[in-house]
Amino acid sequence: MKNKFTAVGCDTRAIFRDRHGDFSFGCMSSCSNRLDVSSGSCSGIGCCQTSVPRNIFGYHISIWSISNHSDVLEFNPCSYAFVAETNFYNFSIGDLSELKFNQSTLVLDWVIGNQTCEDAKKDITSYMFTDKTICIDAENGPGYKCTCQDGYRGNPYLENGCHDIDECADLEKNPCEGKCHNIEGSYRCSCPKSYYGNGKKGNGHGKGCIANPSYLMKILVGVAMGIIVLLLSIGFLYFGHKKRKLIRLKEQYFKQNGGWLLQQQLHERDRTIEAAKLFSAEELEKATDNYHETRIVGRGGYGTVYKGLLPNTMVVAIKKSKLMDQSQIEQFINEVIVLSQINNRNVVKLLGYCLETEVPLLVYEFVNNGTLFDHVHDPNKSSKLSWETRLRITLETAGVLSYLHSMASTPIIH
Repeated sequence: MKNKFTAVGCDTRAIFRDRHGDFSFGCMSSCSNRLDVSSGSCSGIGCCQTSVPRNIFGYHISIWSISNHSDVLEFNPCSYAFVAETNFYNFSIGDLSELKFNQSTLVLDWVIGNQTCEDAKKDITSYMFTDKTICIDAENGPGYKCTCQDGYRGNPYLENGCHDIDECADLEKNPCEGKCHNIEGSYRCSCPKSYYGNGKKGNGHGKGCIANPSYLMKILVGVAMGIIVLLLSIGFLYFGHKKRKLIRLKEQYFKQNGGWLLQQQLHERDRTIEAAKLFSAEELEKATDNYHETRIVGRGGYGTVYKGLLPNTMVVAIKKSKLMDQSQIEQFINEVIVLSQINNRNVVKLLGYCLETEVPLLVYEFVNNGTLFDHVHDPNKSSKLSWETRLRITLETAGVLSYLHSMASTPIIH
């Protein structure tokens, strides 16, 4: 129903008749005062409306007031009736006193001739259609209409009036998920390499473009490899930076602990003192299980002594000094050089040193039986020392002191 029959006014009745008088219909509107009426509503109070059926070729309208507007004359002196397109009119209370338009808009349906499409096609001379148009039978009685075929637009009643639509030209309404190819009266979609499907968008048009499982697997493998390479690169850079930082820190400690001074002294002195080994920080950390408490064998004002096991299974004592004053570095280096020269079976031998840590580390041969202090002052141990053993310890101690005072290349006064 494209048109509607509308009557505006209170105390009003209107009748619609077709021109042949085959049928009629109408509507009635009533209201007692202005307050009863609501704008926008056309359901019988101030305004009534009904649809006009199809197959109407002409009409006549009758309208009258039941009581000659005597009760509503103040706000509704006149009534109006008209036929208009379904959505043309929207009722307003102000229309009761004065309708704000002079003419309405009708939707007229028209067709060609009085034949159906099938009959019209029999007479080629009068048939108006081409290969780009479609014939449609009229909905209201005999006759037919024209329209352009799908994929074309324009005026179907003109020669060459229907033109091809380029579906690919509008990127926002591009019907293809893949690549769009315009063809006469239609279009074609294609998928990229390693994809399959009809390439069209939306439900009901196919599956679009779907990656081949093998290609998808390649993509996933490529992405995974890319992530792995990225993580390895980040890890490599991180650990490389960390290693360089550690190397710089070791160089700083080496210089801080007098390493350059020691190397200079060793170069200038007798080559035989180079028997003392320069250990790395990693070697001594591994030998002491990272300086675990279970490896501690002694503590004192000088620092802490750890028991260590070198890769060649040699057991050593590693002396970790307390923080050293920079003013004592030269004295410490001299001690290392002097201790490196001592070669006496009753003196604990200095095997090496490490200057790559915050405090210097000295590596001595390990003495299994503890200190003399323990054997003398521990009642359990002192009771086992015979006079002969005590005398031997005393004589060997005196001999060592004599060696240090007079026989060492650099006298050491203890």
